[in-house]
Amino acid sequence: MKFDLAVTVREQAGKGAARSMRRAGKVPAVLYGQGECLMLTVNPDELIKILKSQAGSTALVSLTVTGATSKPNRTALLRDYQVDPVSGAVLHADLFEISMTNPIRVKVPIHIIGGIPAGVKEGGVLHHNLRELHIECLPAELPDNIEVDASALMISSGIHLKEIAQREGIRFLDDPEQMIVSVAAPMTDAKLEALLASGAGAVAEPEVAVKGKEAVAGEGGEPAKAGAAAPAAGEAKAGEKKEAPKAEKKEAEKKK
Repeated sequence: MKFDLAVTVREQAGKGAARSMRRAGKVPAVLYGQGECLMLTVNPDELIKILKSQAGSTALVSLTVTGATSKPNRTALLRDYQVDPVSGAVLHADLFEISMTNPIRVKVPIHIIGGIPAGVKEGGVLHHNLRELHIECLPAELPDNIEVDASALMISSGIHLKEIAQREGIRFLDDPEQMIVSVAAPMTDAKLEALLASGAGAVAEPEVAVKGKEAVAGEGGEPAKAGAAAPAAGEAKAGEKKEAPKAEKKEAEKKK
């Protein structure tokens, strides 16, 4: 999709100049690329029309530049823009000038077509795994979007990038094995309960604690209970008299 946009070269730069332009009902912008950088002012209504279009950042913008010393007519892409988070007004725009004879690399949106997939009608869940494709093409061949027909997808099936027929003049730059769209089986209540009952989410006890339970025996030769600590060396059990060490006995006898 192509749009016409009238812009004017501005001399002043900086935050103060930008505020003055916005108060006057204009949007400050910058045009770069092709070895040149121009500061511009743009009509916000024309800019918003481009932003609200389906093409968005992939739209070709035919510029009429007032005040330019050379090339009053140029072609550009709307590369970036800033919006006021409170009012929603466009604060700034970046335009990237391109040559119609040189290939460009851009990201275009993916549109899922074909209605509701067969697997979703059976209860499956549709996953839009990839929403943009990185492509290379001449500006004249730039598509608004890439359409993917997912109507025949069944549960547990999907469409990879390598399965999409490439259009003439357009080269996909993403991984061919990348999943574009898929239909997954739903998580039933019974499956969820079985998963919880299996203890998949439980935290395993440390290996040291397990070994301790096997090695330490309680009274009666039975394994000690979980969490019970092994008796320390020389420590008497409950109800037993603790015997003094031999060195202390000899010292007591000498005193006598």
